[in-house]
Amino acid sequence: MYEALKKFISSKGDIAAPTLDSICLHFDLISTNRNEILLQCEQVANYYYFVNKGAVRVFTITDDGQEISRYFAFEDTFVTALPSFIDQKPAEEYLQTIEKSELLRISREDFYQLVASVPVFAKIYTEILELGFITAQKRIYGFQGYDALYKVKWIIKNQPKLLLRVSNKMAASFLGISPATLSRLKAKL
Repeated sequence: MYEALKKFISSKGDIAAPTLDSICLHFDLISTNRNEILLQCEQVANYYYFVNKGAVRVFTITDDGQEISRYFAFEDTFVTALPSFIDQKPAEEYLQTIEKSELLRISREDFYQLVASVPVFAKIYTEILELGFITAQKRIYGFQGYDALYKVKWIIKNQPKLLLRVSNKMAASFLGISPATLSRLKAKL
């Protein structure tokens, strides 16, 4: 159950097997159903998740009830409501499994204890933060002032799993276009 996590951690630096095993002891395996909410809006995020199998979506709901997808995490990816996890204030978003999933969960306390005591884990945390920032910036800059076709091509290039594994409705909300427009453009490509 920890093979993917061990492989992910080992890819970040030279790490002894006993240290790797020790890191894994801080994670609990949880199995979820499709559409299970891991974190409600206004709850404080106390867990970080590593996606072993499945997919997790981070989304918000507008005042008029529209869901806006912000991020999708697939296998071998960490995910949480990061602002809430860091500052321990209520989340402004939801975390939801969008497929039947197998997740490895670590508490905030254990996560930061590993960051402080295991250099390779501190490196992983830095990479998570940097990747999150870069992905968000690319998405913002890639979407500003561009038409729907450009956005769909961007997603195909930068996040190819997304259109294959996520519903048109969720993908369209991520792209800021209508589901009908997304379907029409996908048929052309």
